[in-house]
Amino acid sequence: MGEYGILGKDIYGVILAGGQGTRMGNMDKPKQFLEIGGRPVIIHTIEKFIVNPSFEKIIILAPKQWLAYTRDIIRRYIREYDRTAVIEGGNTRNETIMNSIRYIEEQGKLTDDTIIVTHDSVRPFVTYRIIEENIRYAQQCGACDTVIPASDTIVESTGGEYISSIPDRKTMYQGQTPQSFRAKKLREVYESLTTEEKDVLTDACKIYVLKDEPVHLVEGEVSNIKITYPHDLRVAEAILGGDR
Repeated sequence: MGEYGILGKDIYGVILAGGQGTRMGNMDKPKQFLEIGGRPVIIHTIEKFIVNPSFEKIIILAPKQWLAYTRDIIRRYIREYDRTAVIEGGNTRNETIMNSIRYIEEQGKLTDDTIIVTHDSVRPFVTYRIIEENIRYAQQCGACDTVIPASDTIVESTGGEYISSIPDRKTMYQGQTPQSFRAKKLREVYESLTTEEKDVLTDACKIYVLKDEPVHLVEGEVSNIKITYPHDLRVAEAILGGDR
């Protein structure tokens, strides 16, 4: 999908680490701080962004009670921790993203060309290629979403008891992250939504969909998994083992 190595310093990684990990069961810390390969999941994720010279800064958004802990482990594991900033997230995913834009603005760095590459802290296997293509298509198109083709038939049920429809699998995709945007445009579109529209948001790209704004697709990877359940930790360990 084109050459890599995008130059420019108006690009920010935004790592969303606000999850509490409730689906992991009775854990004493959020899932992003659980360890795979002897290091916290979030550290593996940050490293995928730190190695990319396109980013001016990597902004990590964490729950208020975990801010100090997040800063501590970044200083322990990340050599270039001065390229990171740890700030408080919001009450929702999209409010958390808005906090990152506010931070960039407070630093006097927000322009019409500012790009944010937003990514789940618990997707530690994102590739350099995926990140580069997110930057490129956010610059070219204003917004993009990382997806993979649906491998299983998708069944829709509006009531949760009977099938409503079975869409054509050829047109179905499974969403991943990163999702990337021109930051000022994202905020502008988000602030134009009604309260009712904000209540039905599931991710940032839906902000654009609700307003009929185009979102370019970026090809993801099956290995770009989200660590959500205990089984995912075992899969992640197996992936890391294969990379060694």
